[in-house]
Amino acid sequence: MSTLTAPDFDLPDDLIAEAPPEARGIARDEVRMLVASRATGDLVDTTFRNLPEFVAPGDLLVVNTSATVPAAVGTDDGRVAHFSTELPDGDGRRWVVELRRPCGAGSLPDDRAQPGDRVALAGGGALDLVSTFPEDGPPRLWVAVPRVSVPVLDYLARYGHPIRYGCTELRWPIDAYQTAFAVDPGSAEMPSAARGFTPELVTRLVTKGVGIAPITLHTGVSSQEAGEPPYAEWYRVPAATAERVNAAHDAGRSVIAIGTTPTRALETVAGPDGRAHAGEGWTEVVVTPERGVRVVDGLLTGWHEPEASHLRLLEAVAGRELLDRSYDAALELGYHWHEFGDLHLISP
Repeated sequence: MSTLTAPDFDLPDDLIAEAPPEARGIARDEVRMLVASRATGDLVDTTFRNLPEFVAPGDLLVVNTSATVPAAVGTDDGRVAHFSTELPDGDGRRWVVELRRPCGAGSLPDDRAQPGDRVALAGGGALDLVSTFPEDGPPRLWVAVPRVSVPVLDYLARYGHPIRYGCTELRWPIDAYQTAFAVDPGSAEMPSAARGFTPELVTRLVTKGVGIAPITLHTGVSSQEAGEPPYAEWYRVPAATAERVNAAHDAGRSVIAIGTTPTRALETVAGPDGRAHAGEGWTEVVVTPERGVRVVDGLLTGWHEPEASHLRLLEAVAGRELLDRSYDAALELGYHWHEFGDLHLISP
């Protein structure tokens, strides 16, 4: 994997946004946005509220309707279990989970867990650990069987809380982790690129003639090891969305994915001829510079850690040189990282 920056790159702690922008006194759509133009190479420092200035009538924004679930549950021994993804065996009985140590032990993945362990959860539930995920992987992600008396999403709604990393005392309700498009519960972590959208901003976009079309992709945990690719995730691309993608291209307009999740979903249903079609199921497509993109012309995203696998997808859309310059500028300008941070528009 090619990394974005030099090996000694270090993200300053003060650039990590641990609180929603509203807690910092600004509205959702007032977060900063760096616009990087693929056509000209120009970089523009602006705010997300100005998004309509950087898209054209007839362009199509593709958004993720997945809603974030309170996927973290405490265990009886002080650890935290992250419910990441229901496995695609169709019976809802096996999940990928991550166990993390208590904060006093660093809140790191718990590498002491073993196959066959039963982990007691809040509310009388339990997890039976079956095997590492993938089977030849390190003891960080696990295939587990939840032992709960109600459907897993109902159990999480009662006993879970949003996934948080590190040992912060900050607590935010699940509503802080939802986007304006969230209607289908299923994501372990927020599809955060769309967090800045407000009804007013959507109205301005639609009034300008910019289209908005939905897909659904339920995201898993984002704490993969350096260079570890994303694993299978459930998605749906409706026929109407595929038709609108093709119509936008036929009219010479651009398709802009609002996040890496719509990018993955759209590229899953993209044919070699660049035409999109409807699709639903589990995607294992990994978008890389070598593979390239077939239907996505632009991308709105957050700012990612130097060794995050998402940077491979960003490089596929932007190209390495523009991506390098964007990240250099974001660091110099003091942009905020992570799900409550600022945004990056890679424009066509």
